[in-house]
Amino acid sequence: MKKLVFTTALAGAAAAHGAAQGAEFKLPQFETTKLSNGLTVMLMERHEVPLIAVRAVVKAGAVNDGTQAGLANLTGDAILLGSEKHAKAAIDEAFDFRGAQLAGGSATEQTTVQANFAKNDAAALLPLFAEIVQQPSFEAAELDKLKNRKVSGLKQAKESPRQVAGTYYRSMLYGDAPYASPAGGTVNSLAALKRADVQGFHGRYFRPDNAAIIVVGDFDPAAMRRQIETLFGQWTADGPAPQRADYGKPLAAKPRVWLVDKPDAIETTFVIGGPGIARNDPDYVPLQVLNTVLGGRFTSWLNDELRVNSGLTYGANSAFSPLAQSGTFAVSSFTASAKTEAALDLALKTYNRLWEKGIDKATLDSAKAYVKGQFPPRFETSEQLASLLGDMYALGVDRAQIDNFMRDVDGLTPAKAKQLVDRHFPRQNLQMVLVGKADDIRKVAAKYGEVTELEISADGFRPGRK
Repeated sequence: MKKLVFTTALAGAAAAHGAAQGAEFKLPQFETTKLSNGLTVMLMERHEVPLIAVRAVVKAGAVNDGTQAGLANLTGDAILLGSEKHAKAAIDEAFDFRGAQLAGGSATEQTTVQANFAKNDAAALLPLFAEIVQQPSFEAAELDKLKNRKVSGLKQAKESPRQVAGTYYRSMLYGDAPYASPAGGTVNSLAALKRADVQGFHGRYFRPDNAAIIVVGDFDPAAMRRQIETLFGQWTADGPAPQRADYGKPLAAKPRVWLVDKPDAIETTFVIGGPGIARNDPDYVPLQVLNTVLGGRFTSWLNDELRVNSGLTYGANSAFSPLAQSGTFAVSSFTASAKTEAALDLALKTYNRLWEKGIDKATLDSAKAYVKGQFPPRFETSEQLASLLGDMYALGVDRAQIDNFMRDVDGLTPAKAKQLVDRHFPRQNLQMVLVGKADDIRKVAAKYGEVTELEISADGFRPGRK
């Protein structure tokens, strides 16, 4: 039996105030054990309020879709359509009657089912939670309705370039690798999915040796261990557990532009960037501070220049998007079609300030204070802490990244900032996605790299996918 223990955290407003003054922030104490069937169990007691957050985390997501893009996403939502013993309506009523919450979904590398309820309702609701995780019904009529809603949503999303530009960008950077798979699927791939496909995905990946049950809140640990053992101890799986493969690294050998044509567009939505970092990179925390300066808050360089000073857009930002094995970095915004070149040039000029001028101490100190003030409130509630433990399990996030957050922020100097900029922010061979009216911006696009044109009306998010 494996057990991990951490020191107690500051809580609530006191935590946020203390953190802003540079106080230590540590994860609350929790333990990790494994059942005999391989199921990981993570328990964190928090007795401030009589609430419990439960989360089932499965190491499977869009990277496991293969040629059936959207399968993990559909499965993750379909989990909530009822169990073999109870119809969806009965489960919904049981949770709603008690003011409890039940949700589920799938991301790039993990699928989750989560519930939040009062301490006194655990005996009634935890068994229903266990049922839908292990024995979902995937009722055919309800599954078809869900799939049709998702197909309609995908069609509508392409009417709003800001909703899909990031999906094109990830597809561009990861090529044929699993990380390129669009989490929501495509219209054609999703429409082709059958109930048997969803059942098969659940059977392959929802298994005790590929999952964790996380409980955070007001409970007796001995009693909760017994209940988890009773509800999940008989969960079994056939054959060896699925192994993680190489999900891909960003491709940026030369400057490229994907020009996604939307003939009726009056704006250009753009994404510019390149390779980023993995979620467990030791520089993850200080990079959040540096990105705050560039494009991570309203008073950032990018927003100041593109919105406040020039009026070219209503907003501009930048972000690292880390995954378990690698990640991307991107600057993104939108502007009127006629101002595309001006906005792109100003975005690139502002981005280059990282190297040409660097970040001075006053600017860095302001960003450090901002990030430190934002950090503790992200981990105040049991639900937030359960989500963090889920990321630690599914994405390999090291607890030291949380426990040493304040130290890593405080230790950031202008000299170290320059080293991190040189190491992690992509400067050469920038990759660019432009979504807009191609006839208006085709010549502009050619200025920034080798251009590949796509039609937004085509299925999917890659060239040549009709």
